Amino acid sequence: MAELNRLAKRIHNISPNPVRLTLDDGSSAVYQLSSTQWFQTEFQGEGTCDADDADYRLTTTEDESAVIVGRKAPDDDGWRMVGEVVEVERADGGD
Repeated sequence: MAELNRLAKRIHNISPNPVRLTLDDGSSAVYQLSSTQWFQTEFQGEGTCDADDADYRLTTTEDESAVIVGRKAPDDDGWRMVGEVVEVERADGGD
């Protein structure tokens, strides 16, 4: 069986507590995930961000090598790609 994505495992283990995600563009924000789940080695999570009132969806890429973030604001017709997660930490700074 393929190995689970390291960042996705960290997100899953921290939630439902707030998690700080740093994306590949250098931006960082706190996300509150309402659900995370595994489908064998594929990861999915849904929640909100402290920066706005949009919905966020996290998922591993097709080859499970990365975790990507999608965003859908209340007035958007669909999801748009926000970026790739490069760092995960507890929002409270603990380990």
